[in-house]
Order: sequence, then structure tokens, then C-alpha cells
Amino acid sequence: MCSPACLAVCALSDGAGRLGLAHLFRAQRLARPRNPCAPPNRPPACLVSPRFFCWEPDQRPLEQPAPSPSSSAITAVSESSSVARAGERPSARSERATAQRLLLPSSPSHSSPSSISFTLPHIDIMPVIQRTAVRAASRTALRARQNAAALSTVARAAVNASSSVRAAAPKVAIAAVKPAVQARGLATETSPKGQTGAVKTVIGPVVDVQFDTEELPSILNALEVQDVQGGGRLVLEVAQHLGENTIRAIAMEGTEGLVRGQKVVDTGLPIQIPVGPGTLGRIMNVIGEPMDERGPIKGKKLAPIHVEPPAFVDQSTKAEVLETGIKVVDLLAPYARGGKIGLFGGAGVGKTVFIQELINNVAKAHGGYSVFTGVGERTREGNDLYHEMIETGVINLEGDSKVALVFGQMNEPPGARARVALTGLTIAEYFRDDEGQDVLLFIDNIFRFTQAGSETSALLGRIPSAVGYQPTLATDMGVMQERITTTKKGSITSVQAVYVPADDLTDPAPATTFAHLDATTVLSRGISELGIYPAVDPLDSKSRMLDPAVVGREHYDTATSVQKLLQDYKSLQDIIAILGMDELSEEDKLTVERARKIQRFMSQPFAVAQVFTGLEGKLVSLKDTISACKEILRGDHDALPESAFYMCGGIDDVKKKAEEIARNI
Repeated sequence: MCSPACLAVCALSDGAGRLGLAHLFRAQRLARPRNPCAPPNRPPACLVSPRFFCWEPDQRPLEQPAPSPSSSAITAVSESSSVARAGERPSARSERATAQRLLLPSSPSHSSPSSISFTLPHIDIMPVIQRTAVRAASRTALRARQNAAALSTVARAAVNASSSVRAAAPKVAIAAVKPAVQARGLATETSPKGQTGAVKTVIGPVVDVQFDTEELPSILNALEVQDVQGGGRLVLEVAQHLGENTIRAIAMEGTEGLVRGQKVVDTGLPIQIPVGPGTLGRIMNVIGEPMDERGPIKGKKLAPIHVEPPAFVDQSTKAEVLETGIKVVDLLAPYARGGKIGLFGGAGVGKTVFIQELINNVAKAHGGYSVFTGVGERTREGNDLYHEMIETGVINLEGDSKVALVFGQMNEPPGARARVALTGLTIAEYFRDDEGQDVLLFIDNIFRFTQAGSETSALLGRIPSAVGYQPTLATDMGVMQERITTTKKGSITSVQAVYVPADDLTDPAPATTFAHLDATTVLSRGISELGIYPAVDPLDSKSRMLDPAVVGREHYDTATSVQKLLQDYKSLQDIIAILGMDELSEEDKLTVERARKIQRFMSQPFAVAQVFTGLEGKLVSLKDTISACKEILRGDHDALPESAFYMCGGIDDVKKKAEEIARNI
């Protein structure tokens, strides 16, 4: 029978070294023999507690601590064995079970203490325990390495599988771009609707509405006020969630007559407008209601004014020049079909007249559909444009028309002026996406769109940025401009008039617009003071289309030569103002004469201004413009007077006018 020390070490040690350690202790004999009166099948006390009990005759059990070296060693073996036991191989487990059957009875009997005491002898077991612990740690490390190798094999297989998945991922990702973007936060037809609230606060165009439940309308949702005075329709657009079941909205109409407690219903969707052929020849406001007193607009369907721009994979990169018939534009800053064009100018330099001439020249000969959006401009201009289109046949009151008009003029609240551009853009998007048309979109004036956003931002309590504009100026502009693009289905060519406050092109509003445009036409007050119309600055106007790969080498060389000549003339103007023409060299005098002829040749009578000027409008082809400019640069017309080049069409008109001047002299 093993001694108590042997049993303690056998029970608490671990690993394949148990049996070897047990046989080591079996080979040793204890100094004191076993008491025959002791309980025959009692397990050693070291298996019950780390402290041993000694039984003496005629005494109660006395608690004595085990010898410190052996106790600490056994504890160390126990701790190391618990780590290794989890990954123990089956052979080691069977050896441990065999050792326990040999050393311990199957059914121990815990009888009363014996009258004969026994104590543990002093045995130096530390070297053996240390070797056993080292072997157990080595086996644990080996198993860890084996597990790591297995995991690395699994990981490599997973990497290989993920590589094949990544190879196919781009196609899946591209296909999922649009649905993912569409689901980014705008309300859809499946959104909850019909929630009711009550007007809580009215501060000008800003209305706070409190709802009965915590489920509030989504941002940009349209709300309708019930029981409006006069029986009209008042639409609010959700702008902020304030807490306490309250939202803050912007009114699309005047809020005169609203009272606290008035019922408001959530439509569950953004503002919906009619789109389709039924909008052609009609005038509507920001919420799609007719303004021409010709009955309701019969659109093909209703479309929300807030949508995401086309995905990158749907956009087209085709470059094609849009010929306008205006000499200075076609030569120096050609427009891109399907691009964005900006007309920059201060007050009274001819932006609206320029847009109307583009409508006359391009929209009439275009053959497709056009959308005109009046944003914060004069009501008189919109009325004049409407009647002019009726007279010219662009709008046919009895038949098919080619243009749709959307107005949100100066008298409208800021909410309407901030959203009317999106209403016109939504109509143009329908013709582009659903009918595959090449659409012309005219916006007059895009600065009023920014100005309305600044007003609503201040009313909503946002901290203004530079020059008092809204902090979200770039975001608001980008959201709209990114929707104006060319796709594989059709195109939208946008012509936008941009008012320049105080003729300062560095103002944040026009400066933010610059980044989105393909061509910029700058109307200069200095040129308009010379009586040259259109007052286009040939040196400030730029276009990405003026590239030899797009317009051709002849066009590009002619345009750059004209710009160089005009720049040389501009650098000589200070000398002329101080010293006069007589102090210039003969070469400089020739430069000045030709530059003035080019400058006056760029003037052109407009058809839409014929009632004011009395001059018949002229359209000049790009080919004739290039040919005439090359002749002037070569000096072929140095003998003709400067006045012959003013307000004429092609070079043939210049020659006829020169002959008339010569006869009158």
C-alpha cells in the first residue's frame, strides 16, 4: 500500500509522468509502519484537504500543517496539472485512471479516526516535480503549436475562399450601389403615414408641430395642414426633430391664418409633383399645383422632389459640343451637351436676356423637351417669357408643347424658393430617365436658391458661416448639382444664371457654384458699359470643352489666338490711357486695332431683344465664326472701319455694313 505522501503526489500530479512518480514513491519505505488498527480503506487526508490530520491514541484529531516544502510542491504540481489536463491525450487519461484504481479503494469508508498516528516522512521530491512540470509545459506548448498550425490551415483556406468572393464582389457591389443609396434615409411608399399632430408654434415660415406618438415623420417628409383658411393647400416640409414629439417644418406657402392647435397630417413621403408629358405647356408651383388657370395638371405619375443622384456606373462621359449660334460662346467657351453651364453676372448685365436667347436658339431647334425654372426672380419676366413662348409656338395651348414652366418667384416664402429648383429638376429627370430624352433645363437664378437656403437656415437657428450664408452651403448646392448629369439613357443640359453680389466672383455663393460647372460665361459690367452685348468677358469665361481633342485643332488655335490678342490689348490699355495711342509702336497699334475689331465682332443682336433694339436677331454658325476670326487675325480686314464690326452676324454682314458706312460718308 502506498504511503500518504505517495498518494498525495499521485492524486495531485498530472500528465504521463504520474505513474512514474507513483512508482518512485512505492520504491521508498516509510520510517513508521502502518497501524493495523487504522481504518482499512480510509483515503489519505491529503486528498481531502491540503492540511493533514494525525490520529493519536486516546486523543481527538489534531490539525497539523503539512511540511511546507512538500505542500508547496504539491500545490505547484496541482496548478500545472490543471493547465495540461484540458489537452491530455487519451493514453495519459487511461494511465491516470489505472493509477487511481491501484492506489485508492473503489468505495472508501470514512470511519472514525484511528488510535495510531502517522506522519509524512521527509522526502525531497522537488527535482522530480520540477521535471514533471517542465515535461507537462512542453507537452502543452506542443499541443498549442499543433492547434495553431491547424488554425492557420483553416485560415489559409478561408483567405483563398474570400479571395474568390472578392473577385466577384465588384459586380455585386456595383449592382447594389443604387438600392443601397436609395435606402439611405428618404421616406418611401412603405413608410408609415397618416400620423396626426397639432400646430404648436408659428414663427413666419417656420412651424413647430407636436405629434401624439414618439414615431415622428422622417426628415424631408411633407405635412399637410388641415382646414386652411380659404380652402387652399398648405404643405410643410420637416426640417428638424426637436424632442418631446415635436418637429420643426418649413412652409411652402404663406402661414397667414395659421393658429395653434390646427391639425396637421403626415403624408409619409417627400413633396410629390406630377411629371410626364402632361406638364408640357403648363406652369406649376413648387408643390405641383397649376398657376396658369387652365385646370389640373394631368401628369403620368407623381414623383418625389428629393431623390438620390444617378449612380456612377449609370453616368455617361461622352463629350459633345452644344452649338448655340452665339459667336463669343461657341468660339471661346463652348457648351457641353449634357453639361452644366453657368452665366455669371451682376445686376442688369443681361443674364435673363441671355437665357431667353438660348431658349430661342437652342430649345426651338433642339427638338426635345425643355424645362424653365424661375427661382426667386421677377414675376414680370416669367409672365413675359410665357407669352413669348405662346407667340413663337414653343407653347401650344391647343396641341403639343415643348416646354414646362416652374415658378417660385420673389414674393414666395423662402421654403418655396429653396425647393422650386428641385421641382423643375424632377420634371427634367423624368424625361431623361423614363423617356430617354435629351432635356434642356434653364434655371434663373441659382443664387436665389442659395439665398433662400440662407434664410431658412437662419430661421432654423443654425450658426451662419462666411458672409452670413448657411453652414451647409456646399452640401445644399452639391445635392442639387449632382442630379444634373448625363446618363446612358438620356441627358440634362443645364443653363444656370448666377447673380454675383457686388460683382464679386469670390463671394461664397458664386464661388461654390463654380466647382460644379462644365462651362462658365462671365458677363462683365465693363463690357456692357461699352454697349457690347452680349457682355461676355472673353478672358474670364472658361470651358472644359475648349480642348483640341474635343473641338479640333483649328478651333482651339483660333480661340487661343483671339484670347492672346485681347490680353495684349488689355495690357496696353493703361499706357493708352496715360500717354495715348501715338506713343505706341506700330506693332502695338496694329494689335490694338485688330483687338477692337474682334471685341466688336463678338457683339451680336438677339432675337428676343428685337423689340428693344430694333435689330433683327442673328444666328452665326461655328464654322463661320472661326473663319471670320482667322481673317481678322491675319489682317484681311484691316481696311474696314471698327464700327462695321459692331452688332452684326457673320463676316458678310460686316462687309455689307462697311459698304453702307462708306456710302453715307
